[in-house]
Amino acid sequence: MKKIFLSFLSISTLMLTIGKVYAQKPSSELLTPTNHALVFIDLESQMGFATKNIGMDELRNNVGIVAGASKIFNVPTVVTTASEKSFSGPVFIELSEFYPEASYIDRTTMNTWEDVNVYKAITGMNKKKIVFAGLWTSVCIVEPALSAKADGYDVYVITDAAGDMSREAHEMAINRMMQAGVKTMTSIQYLLELQRDWARSETYKAVTDLIKKYGGTYGIGVQYAHEMLKH
Repeated sequence: MKKIFLSFLSISTLMLTIGKVYAQKPSSELLTPTNHALVFIDLESQMGFATKNIGMDELRNNVGIVAGASKIFNVPTVVTTASEKSFSGPVFIELSEFYPEASYIDRTTMNTWEDVNVYKAITGMNKKKIVFAGLWTSVCIVEPALSAKADGYDVYVITDAAGDMSREAHEMAINRMMQAGVKTMTSIQYLLELQRDWARSETYKAVTDLIKKYGGTYGIGVQYAHEMLKH
């Protein structure tokens, strides 16, 4: 009887151990610093002038969060512009802060997927997941997102780091992409999904500093906690 009881305990311990291992395995749907490429599209002055679905201050902060996150976690990133010198103008400073102008790929196509240089830059990173952010949602985000999806990529769009000429234009574009299987997320969600665990001390300070700078009320809360609780 004692042997049977001990055997039962051993099996139970093994089952708990196996269960714990399975419980700790994250979903393959989640983004990690190494499983995706990030693409910023046309975050430029001329595009920003007409963006109405989101306040410009909020949009710029969200771009700063995403750009900063990609630098902190060394995410392979492409920045592409549309006729930067002749029409669309400079990129947001929240983007150029992390990615200098010399790294941008300028183009004339509305669909980045149809531009040879941008296409090679994105696909050359050899990542099956691609994350898009930029302006405008209904044109320069929809077109490459659907094109990449059709080519077999797992596509994500950061909806609050994108914008359009009206709320309807933005929302209809998001709906269209979701119907095609594109996944959506927000800028803070992107940052925290990469951090995932506050015990990751190597990125903790950089992440919380980024939140304090660009995270709005969330950033104020983090600043308060650091000052008042001293951690």
